[in-house]
Amino acid sequence: MRIRTCLALAAAATTLAVGALPASAVPAAAPVAAVPVLTTGDAAGPAVAAGDILVAPLAAGTKATFYSATTGATGVTCGVSPFTARALTNPDAPGTATASLTGMSFASCTANVTGVTSVKSLTVGNLAYGLSLGGGPVVLAGGAAGPIQATAVLNSWFGTLTCTYQLSGAFTGSSDNATHTLAFRNEHFVKSGGSGLCPGEGYFSATYGPLADSSRAGSPVVQVN
Repeated sequence: MRIRTCLALAAAATTLAVGALPASAVPAAAPVAAVPVLTTGDAAGPAVAAGDILVAPLAAGTKATFYSATTGATGVTCGVSPFTARALTNPDAPGTATASLTGMSFASCTANVTGVTSVKSLTVGNLAYGLSLGGGPVVLAGGAAGPIQATAVLNSWFGTLTCTYQLSGAFTGSSDNATHTLAFRNEHFVKSGGSGLCPGEGYFSATYGPLADSSRAGSPVVQVN
């Protein structure tokens, strides 16, 4: 009985001693590894480096549209619209990565506006634009050259019509890591110049992807963390 009592007292003393250890003596949990906002392949892939070129076509099966209203389908539709951007900064998540959108073009465009027979061209002006990813919505804003601008040159019953539109603010879109796409919906433009026959406003929508890093071998997809 005496032996059992001594053993019990010894165990209790050991427990008290361990409990009395200072917090600094208790092993700390391993720190969570930082993850950059933009990685290639997946969230565990290599970080996108400053200077890398990011590219994206229109998502498969989609078109870029420039309609005269948020509801309806009257305006210009384009089947080809690639963009190119240069990565500038890529902090750890949940920060915001930045890039300079240096190229955006449109081709295979048609119009279903009464009096318009074909689309001669649709171009954007005042490049480069600022692109922000991560830490919130995807934001595309005008840069040092001025606001985001679009110019449509249309062949019509009345001759060639040139219609210029500007965006007073910024595109606010979303990213989807399942498809590696960036989507913009009903971005509002207001007419800033051109023929009096041009609509007074327009709404741009498009989904771009997969977003890829063309500076890396094999152009891996880009994940927004």
